[in-house]
Amino acid sequence: MHIAIAGNIGAGKTTLTGLLAKHYNWDTHFEDVDENPYLLDFYDEMQRWSFNLQIYYLNSRFTQTQEIRNSSKTVIQDRTIYEDAYIFAPNLHSMGLMTTRDFENYFSLFNLLESFVSAPDLLIYLRASVSKLVENIQNRGREYEESIRLDYLKRLNERYEAWISTYDKGKLLIIDVDSNQFNENQENLGEIISKVDAELHGLF
Repeated sequence: MHIAIAGNIGAGKTTLTGLLAKHYNWDTHFEDVDENPYLLDFYDEMQRWSFNLQIYYLNSRFTQTQEIRNSSKTVIQDRTIYEDAYIFAPNLHSMGLMTTRDFENYFSLFNLLESFVSAPDLLIYLRASVSKLVENIQNRGREYEESIRLDYLKRLNERYEAWISTYDKGKLLIIDVDSNQFNENQENLGEIISKVDAELHGLF
């Protein structure tokens, strides 16, 4: 089975991936932030490195998704291939940080790869306000994230909401991160686990 967690930068995807994996004894696929050879350059000079970064993510997540489908175990994935294509790449294009030529090239490649990809059995979307995202980003203290602009996060949030409102590829569970402190509160985490059980096993 393939479970995936979607959400903006700082929504808590990696934290919840780890907590649910521990509870259910699932395998994990994390976003390879530390191994990404483009991320530092991208935040320093977005226009120059946006296309390279998005191609890297597309390749990385396509490979992950294939590995998950070939696995006999249940795997939980931190971020999906769809978020790159429907949120991050179009956002960079609309902000003038990716040329139309590069965006069309990227999206053409995504459309090809998507035909080989199966959607997650359950998608968990972490909804968070921009102020909550900023708080979480500041708390984790990644140096390269200090330059992320508020308008960038706001634009991403708007695209996430638009994408989720039409998501129809499989089961969807939405968690409001502003009111659910799953990383600090066991009771809040328990609420999410109960909802996941209900979606996967029909236990109410």
